[in-house]
Amino acid sequence: MGSNAAGKPPPPAAAAVSWEFHATGPRNLTSPGWRDLIRSSWRDPSYRRIAVSCFVQAAYLLELDRQEGRAGEAALAPNWWKPFKYKLVRPLIDSRDGSIYGALLEWDQLAALADLIVAKPQGAPKVVLALRGTVLRQLTVVRDLEDDLRLFALESLRGSVRFTGALEVLKSAIHRHGSANVCVAGHSLGAGFALQVGRALAKDGTFVECHLFNPPSVSLGTGLRKIQEKASSVLKRYISRSRGGGGSGSSSSSNVSPGPGEELQAAARDGVGEEEMSREVKRWVPNLYVNSCDYICCFYADRSGVATVTEEKRSGVHSKLYVIAKGPSKFLEAHGLQQWWSDDSELHLAVHDSKLMYRHLKSLYVEQ
Repeated sequence: MGSNAAGKPPPPAAAAVSWEFHATGPRNLTSPGWRDLIRSSWRDPSYRRIAVSCFVQAAYLLELDRQEGRAGEAALAPNWWKPFKYKLVRPLIDSRDGSIYGALLEWDQLAALADLIVAKPQGAPKVVLALRGTVLRQLTVVRDLEDDLRLFALESLRGSVRFTGALEVLKSAIHRHGSANVCVAGHSLGAGFALQVGRALAKDGTFVECHLFNPPSVSLGTGLRKIQEKASSVLKRYISRSRGGGGSGSSSSSNVSPGPGEELQAAARDGVGEEEMSREVKRWVPNLYVNSCDYICCFYADRSGVATVTEEKRSGVHSKLYVIAKGPSKFLEAHGLQQWWSDDSELHLAVHDSKLMYRHLKSLYVEQ
């Protein structure tokens, strides 16, 4: 749903220049070294975000390299994982059109030894599954948009071969390395897959680190729910007034949409207690990266469109929402992946009750 800037078809002569790591990658990236054994860069959330977003960019470039016939030294994708001492284990290939939609990366100990890094730094994932979003090119657009429409109409990607492929790869990696050493990440449509694959694993009691860049928040179901909530609010106000209780206090209270606290009570009525719900939700906490100027993902912010920035002290937090405070404001750039490794972007961590993310995670524990 939507595409990274790498997904737009640039002129052939400019394509190789546009996504060279040294030209468009992170400008002030610290190269891993032996000091990481003492103080790991991976413990820094900013470094982690930059590294993982570069891995997702590599997934885009694997497909662009394939389409444009670049291989070996000419390929662009490897330069986006090598600086972090990772290697490609396997690309994920869509059986419908042969396109590459993801990359399974693994810590490269041999490459690390060249820089005197004798062991994997603390906090660095052993394995990362990176999933790209939509690539608006002739060879990929049909299948990409097919999954975009599937997500928009059904709010589910389970029917896609990419969902099945990503889930199988993750399960295999978890079996080999353990869930604590595995990370999944995606951008746009890829973030939709990462969220739903991570949620499927969480439902089975397996929890992996998850990073979602510009995850799609727009769907037919979301729109219908908003219409239903508005109609319900108007109906309650009408009934209240018709009974003679149409004062300002009654009208104002009927306008308030049910919050996550009330949804928790509803969950309790469905057989899941509030204490159990909070305890379970805290066990799997995806990281969301949102630009409020991106209308595809902005509904993960609060109702005003600007996330409330608070200290992370609340219990029962069900997601970490990072919102661009200073960054691109035009849609194409606001939905792009580059902003997440850019030195010019400023982020705030907003910890609040995201109604949309709560609805996604509630399905883990409440029978629909």
